[in-house]
Formats: sequence, structure tokens, C-alpha cells
Amino acid sequence: MGIRAFICVAFSLCLVAVGTAQQSASNVRATYHFYNPQQNGWNLNVVSAYCSTCDANKPLEWRRKYGWTAFCGPVGPRGQAACGKCLRVTNTGTGAQVTVRIVDQCSNGGLDLDVGVFRQLDTNGRGNAQGHLIVNYQFVNC
Repeated sequence: MGIRAFICVAFSLCLVAVGTAQQSASNVRATYHFYNPQQNGWNLNVVSAYCSTCDANKPLEWRRKYGWTAFCGPVGPRGQAACGKCLRVTNTGTGAQVTVRIVDQCSNGGLDLDVGVFRQLDTNGRGNAQGHLIVNYQFVNC
């Protein structure tokens, strides 16, 4: 590979990384799922997470650094391209924020947060009463 081709590839990869970090969506529905990562030893295989095929062997520190979520939001990468990426999620009703790692896929058109993360965001209890939260999310560096 010539130096120009190398520079072009490196520049393209940087653009992809920057583009992912700037992707966001507003007023997205977030439900909850019982991953219970702590009780399951932060083991993606035990919870049958979609991303276990590529992330189950990551170091324990990596797997437990952030809360877990399934992702099927309107903006952002899909499938394995989403695995391991992080989101800053904000409850639109209260402003509570948390950073989560994508470990799974979902089909609700938004996020399916681990119940512990959901509780952190649901500071006024309305999400629990409704069975969902309305959130904004932004892809961030992990």
C-alpha cells in the first residue's frame, strides 16, 4: 500500500470515528431489560447478549465499566457495528444522565436499558409507572 492510500484509509477511519461520536437522537423510547450484569458475573454469554460473539472475551474491567443496554435507536450503527459502543443517555423529564455500553440488539425502536440503569435515570419514578422513559442519546467515546 502506498503512502497516499494509507493516508486516505487512515483519514476515512478518523471520519467514521468522529461521525459515530457525533450521532444522537432525541425523544427516544427506553424500556428496561433484566440483564442483571453484576449477578451474572458481567458475562455476556450468560445473558445471551447479541454482542457476546465479539465482546464476551473482553477484559472484565471493560465489561463492567458501564451499564448495559440493547440498541435499536433511530440513529447510529446497527448489528455488530454497534457492539461495544457507548451512549450518553439523558432522561428528558429529569435531566438525569448515565453512560451505557451497547451489548445487545432490541426491537422497540429505541433502547432497552438494564433495569439498574433504567432506575438510575428514572429519578422521579414516572418511567417505572409508565413502563418506559423518553430519553435523548448521544454516541460518546468509551
